Amino acid sequence: MADELELLRRANPVPSAGPRFGDRPLDEHAERRLDLLLRGDERGLDRLPHGEERRPRPRHLRRWTWGLGSVAAACVAVLTLMFSGTATAPAVAAPRPLVVEAGSAPVPLDRIAGRAAAAGDTLRLIEGTHLQAWSLAMTSGPGARPPVTLPEERLVRWKADGSHTELVVATDPRRPGKPVVTDADPVPRTVEDGHVLSRRTYPPSWSDAPPVARPPHDAVRLRAYLEEIDRTGPLDTPGLLDAVAGLLDNWTLGTRENAAVVRILADAEGLRPAGAVTDRLGRGGQAYVYDDRAHSVRRMLVLDPSTGAVLGLEETVTRDDPEFGVKSGDVLSYRAWMR
Repeated sequence: MADELELLRRANPVPSAGPRFGDRPLDEHAERRLDLLLRGDERGLDRLPHGEERRPRPRHLRRWTWGLGSVAAACVAVLTLMFSGTATAPAVAAPRPLVVEAGSAPVPLDRIAGRAAAAGDTLRLIEGTHLQAWSLAMTSGPGARPPVTLPEERLVRWKADGSHTELVVATDPRRPGKPVVTDADPVPRTVEDGHVLSRRTYPPSWSDAPPVARPPHDAVRLRAYLEEIDRTGPLDTPGLLDAVAGLLDNWTLGTRENAAVVRILADAEGLRPAGAVTDRLGRGGQAYVYDDRAHSVRRMLVLDPSTGAVLGLEETVTRDDPEFGVKSGDVLSYRAWMR
């Protein structure tokens, strides 16, 4: 399984010493719980001060999907997890919301579209994708447990005969070499970094339906292509962002396709420039934000300022939801696409 993880890291090496891996220090309570777990003293969890009680092991966890059809992601700064039938899991640091760099100048999407168009045809369209994602598993109702971060990395490659392979491993570039929480079994448990969750080979297929069909590289035809992906009615901004994500889950775009995507995004209502950000893989980008009030979600799209390539898409809740244990400002999902 180490070979598969090394394959992914060679495809997009991420230095473990990068500044993006710096998490906030644990508070006194978290340090105390972590120390008890590292010493194997589960009984000590029953003797926590300030009237705290040891939480029973959760009977089930499930992934919460918001109405937009996006998979939710981490929302807790530090979690101590205990799963039935498994050893005690280590504390898990969840991603924090991306922060726009103070004083950075927002760049209009029209300007990014112009840069992308001027880049020519330097990058080619590739069938397949390389994706790092953080998703959320959570429970609801009485006795619900805190949400759990589930990091995965996915590599999809197509072959000349129309067949393709899909490799999914449990890994978190913020914590290289550390245990990773997964619910792929589907019982949540911890696995070693690089654990293969699935490795599949699919027979030849030549579909003419999006998003499997080859995407066009002019804005008018690509918008029609994205409308076929969405299929929920007129392509509004939430639907457009979902459709672009669906496209990137199947294709690694070339220079011309990137330019067409940005041209379409430039016309999206309510998608506003926010400034410069550094994404979760350490790449510099420009952030564009859409407030989806109907679903109480803020969406942040991160673009490469030179090529217009979509680097990531983050979703953050804007309203407390006690039933699922999320609060306004918690990250619900994040996906990072790579070449």
